[in-house]
Amino acid sequence: MSNPEGNGEGPEQTAFVELEKIVEAALQHLAEVTRRAEMAEDRNAEFETLIKRFAGDEGDAGQVLHRLAQLEEDNEDMRSRLEAGQVSVNKLIAKIRFVEEGQ
Repeated sequence: MSNPEGNGEGPEQTAFVELEKIVEAALQHLAEVTRRAEMAEDRNAEFETLIKRFAGDEGDAGQVLHRLAQLEEDNEDMRSRLEAGQVSVNKLIAKIRFVEEGQ
C-alpha cells in the first residue's frame, strides 16, 4: 500500500499509536479515580471517628453516618450522570464538526 502522507507510517501503525494514546489516557484516568476513591475512604473513616466521638450516642452516630453514605451515593450518581452527559455533548460536537467539514 502506498502512503500518501509519506511519513513512513501505515494506517495500522497510525491506528496503533492512537490506541496507545487512548489506553494511556484511560490508565491515567483510572489512577486518578483510584487516588480519589482512596482519599474518600480515608475521609470517611475520619468522619466516622469524629461523629462517634462528638455524638456520644452510637444511634445518633449511625444515623449521621447512614445519611452521609446516602449523600455520597447521590453525589456519585450525579457525577456519573455528568460524565455521561459530557460524552453525549462530545459526540454531538463531533457530529457538528463532521457536518461543517462536509459543507
